Amino acid sequence: MSNAKLSIVKFASKGKDSFHDAVKKRVEDYFKTNNLSKLYTPKMVVKTFAMLAMYFVPFALIVTGVASVNLLLFYGAWMLMGVGIAGIGTSVMHDSNHGAYSNNKYVNRALGGLLNVLGGYSRNWRIQHNILHHTYTNVDGLDEDIDAGILLRMSPNARHIGMHRYQHIYAWLLYGIMNIWWVTAKDYKCLIKYGKNGLLKKEKLSLTTALIELTFFKIMYFGVTLVLPLFFANVPWYHVVLGFVTMHLVGGLLLACIFQLAHVMDTSEYNVPDDGQKMGNSWAIHQLLNTANFAPNNKLLSWYIGGLNYQIEHHLFPQICHVHYPQLSKIVSEVAKEYNIPYNVQPTFRKALSTHAQMLKSLGRPQAA
Repeated sequence: MSNAKLSIVKFASKGKDSFHDAVKKRVEDYFKTNNLSKLYTPKMVVKTFAMLAMYFVPFALIVTGVASVNLLLFYGAWMLMGVGIAGIGTSVMHDSNHGAYSNNKYVNRALGGLLNVLGGYSRNWRIQHNILHHTYTNVDGLDEDIDAGILLRMSPNARHIGMHRYQHIYAWLLYGIMNIWWVTAKDYKCLIKYGKNGLLKKEKLSLTTALIELTFFKIMYFGVTLVLPLFFANVPWYHVVLGFVTMHLVGGLLLACIFQLAHVMDTSEYNVPDDGQKMGNSWAIHQLLNTANFAPNNKLLSWYIGGLNYQIEHHLFPQICHVHYPQLSKIVSEVAKEYNIPYNVQPTFRKALSTHAQMLKSLGRPQAA
């Protein structure tokens, strides 16, 4: 992926009286008619504190030694922190880094910066997610969310190797391990690449400054999350390390099972640009053809994962807070039907998970190339 390639690949014109224009107008009318803000609600503030508690309360129990009264409680606390990582990431940090939490940029920046506290790097995330993934969804070589190196093949346009025929079996372990890779080395690899490709200009800082900032955040993260428990948890060091790894395995698996179910599915078209330059569809139609919702009636799941089971609505309106997605889905599906555009939905989380597993198995076959 290069900055030159980003500037070359273009989507088709949306055209006159387009789907995108129609759906935007109806969504605007919905907010005006109901006199609603597109941003957070009081319920969103309550959820924010609940998600933060899911991570920081068990951490406090670990550091104070309260969780060390028995190993079952100790490891349970680490696992709950993993659940908290996914909850904070999808329900709080995600909206904030899209500018969809508050109209106050400092609030968005502070809550978006929670990613730095969880071991990631918010500047990298905004480039990889907001710019690359949201613009070039499922476009091989540009959308890094479907690029897992040689270990996984998540696109029919990616190179196939023999081990991929078993990826539907081992992918679930890799999903967890990838979170450990992310908090250790991936951020450095991505940051250097983005610096070379000129993408750091979006964040208004140099590569050197970004590397210093990233290193500071990593030292702080490991110093607090790993070193403090090593000194104060009152258990042998190897239990602390194993607990830390367990936390990331849980968080990584949950995050993968949220995001991959929306795009690595049998309904996705994985469109490629003609002659490496022009996409056949407009951006909005491309989003519908490469995105799927799941479990729309599961209110608890939707609450926990920040409405990201409504990925279609999120991709079309990323700067609207996720609390509005269930209502927006009714509008988007209606307009899509009028324009004869597929609106893909898996009825349950279990069905979506099964379909994703089958897609991994299909992509693992050589003939799927």
